Amino acid sequence: MDKILDIKKELRANMNGIASSAMRQSADYRVNFGVELPRLFSIASEIEPSHELAQQLWKENVRECRILATILMPTDNFDSELCDIWVENIMTIEIAQYFCMNLVKRLRFASEKAFEWMASGKRITQCCGYLTLCHVMRQGELSKRSADEFLDQAESVISQKDDTDQNSNDISLEVLQTQVNKALSIFASQSDEHAERVKNIAYYLC
Repeated sequence: MDKILDIKKELRANMNGIASSAMRQSADYRVNFGVELPRLFSIASEIEPSHELAQQLWKENVRECRILATILMPTDNFDSELCDIWVENIMTIEIAQYFCMNLVKRLRFASEKAFEWMASGKRITQCCGYLTLCHVMRQGELSKRSADEFLDQAESVISQKDDTDQNSNDISLEVLQTQVNKALSIFASQSDEHAERVKNIAYYLC
């Protein structure tokens, strides 16, 4: 707990009042200090990665603490079950992005989680799936079976028009579709065949 207090003191010392105020007004965060990502990485570089500390930071439900948790969590004992628990507690697209970029892409089961989350009924979880898949695809092409599944899931999302069933605690359909389109863009850039498959989906939906 002393370590958490020390980290919070450091965050307050680096607080960006303007950014913090803007984030607070958006109601996306219960607590935030407006500390920018490069400074958070600098702070993290001075802290020994620790499963216990990362868990404590994540439970704080503070923007900067959660981002630091994604940086400081070792992957060797971050199992699939705990990964799902963390995902269930994500409420903003920003935290989803840092969670996938800083932590999930380093996991040996990243691809497996990507497809599990894409099939979720919760949009923020689906975003985590597509964000993770973007990192997976940057490391290499998907197998034919995985590519088929991805395109089926992506087509289902981008073909949706009605956002009236949105859960008040979830993100909008527009935000989810943005992440899907980013994943489709990466897939299309990998080969002419992939580009044609994405083009066919877009043509079909017009």
